[in-house]
Amino acid sequence: MSHQSELISTDIEAYLAQHERKELLRFMTCGSVDDGKSTLIGRLLYDANLLYDDKLKAIEKDSVKHGTTGGKLDFALATDGLMDERQQGITIDVAYLYFSTAKRKYIIADTPGHEQYTRNMATGASTCDLAIILIDARQGVLAQTKRHSFIVSLLGIKHIIVAVNKMDLVDFSEERFEEIKADYTGFAARLDLPDVQFIPVSALLGDNIVHASANMPWYQGGPLMNHLETVHIASDRNLIDFRYPVQYVNRPNLNFRGFCGTIASGIIRQGSEIMALPSRKTSRVKAIVTHEGDIDEAFAPLSVTLTLEDEIDVSRGDMLVHPGNVPRVDQTFDAMMVWMGEEPLVPGKPYTIKHTTKLATGSVTTLRYRVDVNTLHRSAAPTLNLNEIGRCQVTLNQPICFDAYKRNRTTGAFIIIDRLTNRTVGAGMILDQEPGDTKDYWEATPRTITQEEVHGAVSDADRQARFGQTPVTILLTGLTGSGKTTIAQAVERRLFDEGRAVTLLDGHNLRLGISRDLGFTVADRSENLRRAAEVARLMNQAGLIAICAFVAPLEETRQKARHTIGGERFIEVYLSAPIEVCRERDTDGMYPRADAGELQSFPGVSAPFEPPTSPDLTLATDEMAVGECVERIVKLLRERRVIG
Repeated sequence: MSHQSELISTDIEAYLAQHERKELLRFMTCGSVDDGKSTLIGRLLYDANLLYDDKLKAIEKDSVKHGTTGGKLDFALATDGLMDERQQGITIDVAYLYFSTAKRKYIIADTPGHEQYTRNMATGASTCDLAIILIDARQGVLAQTKRHSFIVSLLGIKHIIVAVNKMDLVDFSEERFEEIKADYTGFAARLDLPDVQFIPVSALLGDNIVHASANMPWYQGGPLMNHLETVHIASDRNLIDFRYPVQYVNRPNLNFRGFCGTIASGIIRQGSEIMALPSRKTSRVKAIVTHEGDIDEAFAPLSVTLTLEDEIDVSRGDMLVHPGNVPRVDQTFDAMMVWMGEEPLVPGKPYTIKHTTKLATGSVTTLRYRVDVNTLHRSAAPTLNLNEIGRCQVTLNQPICFDAYKRNRTTGAFIIIDRLTNRTVGAGMILDQEPGDTKDYWEATPRTITQEEVHGAVSDADRQARFGQTPVTILLTGLTGSGKTTIAQAVERRLFDEGRAVTLLDGHNLRLGISRDLGFTVADRSENLRRAAEVARLMNQAGLIAICAFVAPLEETRQKARHTIGGERFIEVYLSAPIEVCRERDTDGMYPRADAGELQSFPGVSAPFEPPTSPDLTLATDEMAVGECVERIVKLLRERRVIG
């Protein structure tokens, strides 16, 4: 075979030693159905003379038998091994192939293109360093192309080769290639894909696979094989954070006690100080034991056995780290979830969670949103079905040690197992706890020494007598453009002119201050309203009427605000302008930006708005003037004896 060292025929031991030191590149092929993924791999192996003679003869025989290429050599048969795959000419399961050149060793994952087998594609991508995304030059960027690109981004694959295949069927057109390149670049700009290369190829004819194409002189880049041999992946490996999940405690006799496992990231040296989590006991590395003998230093992804100088309690599922560099230890975290089960995800249902070498029981406590992988829009959803992707909050029955998936693909990943069938039903990637990522604090226990509330020397009755009013919170809720701020300001002015003690809490103003760390996800909007409710409650305790103008799109969140403030002090006013009217009133261009995907989770466009089920007052602001709306609110306050 080509690309092999001459040592193989002169010094086999030297050749094997050279082969062992080669860098390993794991890559995958993905794309839509019939884009030519299997054909590309077969052609790559054929042109590089990496197919054994018996394999080549079998492909020639099966090409005639199945007749998918008119009797010509069908390169797809090099990977499509299942009977159904050969009969239908499609890829169903992930096929792995192994080969080597003079520069590198390779493991290929040929993944299916059908939407039905998205979970198979995600499984194949989970360990890859590079992804080849194929696009049929005739079809261009399709929905499944976007789906696979999103999953590739989600799984943290940094290097992407976009192979525009079947260029022979579009007369090797440079214009068509540039058109597809521009289309894909526009979509990928919203994804985390730091290194994207475009190559025009013809897998069937071999153009730009191993050798440069004479049919496309306008393409100045190298062929596919050249990119595979030269792409730099060494810096992708995390050698900073030492993470060592303990897989097995090796105790063969009274004189040896070692901890076996695979280094997930970082470097460990003999004599280094380590900390065992979750116990936080410390010791030093006495020896790093391997099958070939003790070594002074080990790094990811080596499998080793560590012995320690001190007898500390370490068990399977624990993690060894450096004391000055520890992961998060928590039992609640946010994650992006790819659902792989035939049965839908059930929030609150107990599942088995496998994280590194640790098993724990847990559940998805909150499904924050579901992602439409074709448009990247987020929408509220009660569950996730097969192959759907969403962001959720996971809570376990015990803490685990983890990093964000972007930082560490081993300690940041987990799988969900159905406890009854023992099947893997989901795969998750843990997210950074960034300023915009907030936990649900509605039901959280206050972090204080005592739960007793402190009361002032002035009673509620004293304040009501002084101000001549009953303090309440008026929540004005509705779509952007329904008139919340305008009406809230008018009500504030009216009540103030009547001598009332009143204040205005506007959602925009809160985001300039105490909510400046929040974004616009479902969780962030919930937290913004929670903070407003707490401020309004304090204003009510001071005897003031608090007017709150918030979109507050979800009924559940509004009910939580009612509970926080108190039902007797909470008045909900729904401004029910149709979305068409709201769009016309939009002077800031919010709706067009939401339509273009620039604003994510925008109520009424890319996120739901749930009208109140039983508001205290509904105002059709598309039919009523501002003054009339103010009169209706003031009338309600008088009827409720809030003001005289």
